Amino acid sequence: MATIALVDDDENILTSISMALESEGHIVKTFEDGAAALDYINATPPDLIVSDIKMPTMDGMELLRRVRQTSNLPLIFLTSKDEEIDEVLGLTMGADDYVKKPFSQRLLMQRVKTLLRRAQADETPSAEEEKKILRRGNLVLDPMRHSCLWKDQPVILTVTEFLILHALAQRPGFVKSRDQLMDAAYDDQVYVDDRTIDSHIKRVRKKFRVVDKEFSSVETLYGVGYKYKED
Repeated sequence: MATIALVDDDENILTSISMALESEGHIVKTFEDGAAALDYINATPPDLIVSDIKMPTMDGMELLRRVRQTSNLPLIFLTSKDEEIDEVLGLTMGADDYVKKPFSQRLLMQRVKTLLRRAQADETPSAEEEKKILRRGNLVLDPMRHSCLWKDQPVILTVTEFLILHALAQRPGFVKSRDQLMDAAYDDQVYVDDRTIDSHIKRVRKKFRVVDKEFSSVETLYGVGYKYKED
């Protein structure tokens, strides 16, 4: 059971997501703007924050900026905005993931579960957890901690990016179609188009090239899909 701060100026979203989270056993504190949420977060830090971006008084970006001044609490943005620059800016500032409206509650619950598990994981994996760690040459993926290393350097991925990369790295050299990657990363009730997967792959490459300018392990097969090339 975790305490989750839910921030959105849409009363219907607050109600529906609160019910879904509470059905999973979580305690939910709801707020209609970032300013009210920030007061609560500073006084009684929750385990996770789920926040809209566009809100009155204090928007989600400003809330994230202020939270990151003192805390690494996991944060998921809910957004209906299409501009990629907003997503990139949010991730640069320290958001952990995005879920775009409209979305299925099951998808959001999966993202919440993953980030809570990552935040609560011990530093040293157990023998059982060690078996789940995926090692492919310079790449190390730990699903339990949602952590990614490349040449022993951390690469910070969103949940969606992590799931796509994990799906590719499970079978190096084998091509995964965009449909297969969508199945790996998204709830089956959520529709995303091919360009969404392409955008995720683009951001994954960009993040790895910050660590290693020569990174080229995720290959595109035009008209077919993507594959992971093990070094």
